[in-house]
Amino acid sequence: MERRDNMPIWVFFGLSSINSRKGALILFWSCFAFGIACIPFSPALPWLPTTGPGCFACGIAPIPASYHLDDWSWAGLTFIVALWYWLCIRWIDKNSTWEPRPQ
Repeated sequence: MERRDNMPIWVFFGLSSINSRKGALILFWSCFAFGIACIPFSPALPWLPTTGPGCFACGIAPIPASYHLDDWSWAGLTFIVALWYWLCIRWIDKNSTWEPRPQ
């Protein structure tokens, strides 16, 4: 994406390598889904079973011990970045236009 005169720097940095709204939405939803996947399952949510038929993985496989996180930093960071992408997409929708597709 090329920087326009009225575009804030935070929008340009957020979507600098994205040229279409579809690509920006894919980036947003991927980041949001990764944030959901990073929610820790061990000390923060002790009621959530990690093995057996009530397991998050539907009893197919237990959640490995390496997946149990000690804090919420990754989830928090990815949700903040997803919010940034959403705000960038919203700014482009309201104040500018997406680059047309090459024909």
